[in-house]
Amino acid sequence: MSKKHIIVDPITRIEGHLRIEAVIDENNKIVDAFSSSTMFRGIETILKGRDPRDCGLMAMRICGVCTGTHYQRSIEAVEDAFDITIPKNARLVRNLIQGALYVHDHLVHFYHLHALDFVDVVAATKADPYKTAAEAAKWAHVAGVAPFTSDPNEFKLIQERIVKFVKEGRLGIFGNGYWGNDHYELTPEQNLIGVAHYLKALDIQRDMAKMQAIFGGKNPHPQSIVVGGVTCVQDIKNPARIALFKQLLKDSTEFVKRAYLPDVYMAGTMYAEEATDADATYKGVGGTGGGILSYMSYGDFRLDDTGFYKAETLFPSGLVLDGDITKVLEVDQEKITEDVTHAWYEGTGAPEHPYEGTTIPKFTGMEKKEDGYSYLKTDEKYSWIKSPLYDGKKVEVGPLARMVIGYVKGDKRITKYVGNFLKRANLPVTVLFSTVGRTAARAIETELMCDVMMEWTDELAKNAAMGDLSTWTEFDFDNVSVDTKGVGLAEAPRGSLGHWVKVKDGKVENYQAVVPSTWNAGPRGPNGELGAYEASLIGTKVANPEEPLEIIRTIHSFDPCIACAVHVVDTKGKELAVYKVDPTCAF
Repeated sequence: MSKKHIIVDPITRIEGHLRIEAVIDENNKIVDAFSSSTMFRGIETILKGRDPRDCGLMAMRICGVCTGTHYQRSIEAVEDAFDITIPKNARLVRNLIQGALYVHDHLVHFYHLHALDFVDVVAATKADPYKTAAEAAKWAHVAGVAPFTSDPNEFKLIQERIVKFVKEGRLGIFGNGYWGNDHYELTPEQNLIGVAHYLKALDIQRDMAKMQAIFGGKNPHPQSIVVGGVTCVQDIKNPARIALFKQLLKDSTEFVKRAYLPDVYMAGTMYAEEATDADATYKGVGGTGGGILSYMSYGDFRLDDTGFYKAETLFPSGLVLDGDITKVLEVDQEKITEDVTHAWYEGTGAPEHPYEGTTIPKFTGMEKKEDGYSYLKTDEKYSWIKSPLYDGKKVEVGPLARMVIGYVKGDKRITKYVGNFLKRANLPVTVLFSTVGRTAARAIETELMCDVMMEWTDELAKNAAMGDLSTWTEFDFDNVSVDTKGVGLAEAPRGSLGHWVKVKDGKVENYQAVVPSTWNAGPRGPNGELGAYEASLIGTKVANPEEPLEIIRTIHSFDPCIACAVHVVDTKGKELAVYKVDPTCAF
């Protein structure tokens, strides 16, 4: 049997540096895949010896995209260690900052990172602007709304710009796309809709970022969350600030409901054959990109003030394993471990719980081939990402996991939004187990988040109007920080995020963060268990091995977020440079 080796490095339109190696058979079907982060972070090591109250400000530097969620998880880990319950206003403000991050992140991901895996920009030059307007109205009708863009002249102007760029060879950021690939399925008119909304989303996402800054102080890297609560008292007591947040939320919701959702209905329908192709899956269920079919959510967005891990949450916690949608298991953080068998770190020889985990780099290099390319040593260590396990199992995290768990658990709100989407799209629930389903789940979650944030905004305004301006819970640091530990378990836009901290005599003794892309992008486990990225590629049919569109489409559906560097390779897998970084470095 003839097999080919494909290297995609770096995967672009993501945060960080990611390499995918795939093996395809004579029918261009992927039979094996390996996911490798080629860049090192090491933030956990920097936090040792610090005042735990300062950890949030440094931990958020793990990433330049989902900064606020690392900030909040770190703060909450310390609050858990100190047994602090924050006031209602602080809970609502944190929910709104985090919710704004979700909406902003999901929108930017779909249009500016992922849409071009479905949308052929050059094919939009062949569209009829009047037919495009009718097509936009058609998909908006499916979503039960009026189209966000309905003027044929507006579509015509956008098309003229694209035609001009194509003729002059000035496609810019669109220049290296696999335009014309056989696995692009949209019509010219549908492609023009996608390009038009791509451009519109550039404006809309700025307003979403402003929402985070209203209560967070700035974006990225908000400043208003502290151990015990929040500091934005003046913003809470000022009705004009809350009104501004609400107006920006309304404007954002309009785009989500009238552009984002219709576009996902359109893509989901046009790529339905791919999304239901069980022959192109790892486990024979769902469609292309389905993967390991095991999902986990820690739960997030507290809806009452009963304290850590006791409150009802918007997203329920739980596990759905091996595609069994008849039951949900409860999450026990004691069963979470990280393995380094295939990761460039030293370890104890067995998976470690984060409280005891270490971050000691051990780069063992890549394998040189005679053709001048560097290949991963896939039987050994091959990634800067560790391999997280839940009770010895690999799981997927993210919007799809949250929607699947909420749906199976019978959560009323999630069941309503997921059920509504599937009914309008005329698709079975198993379509969620695919690249398309993962993308649809993110859009469903965005609509849900927009609606519930309106409720939280009104709740905050009402509470402040009644005279409650409490934002912080007092605590005696000298007393609570002697010898303790805590964990901040919740959800980031990309999935389950946990920060674990051990404190001794007022200083951080050990710190570990297990991030969503660690769960999803991690390499093989100790017994060869495939990570979520790796499993999602098995069975995928590639139209042209020289244009790995299908690989990029599936990997993008996870919204990868991989940060910081020591090892650099070029786009063809050739080694450029290796840098030695002292892991004990400090700010």
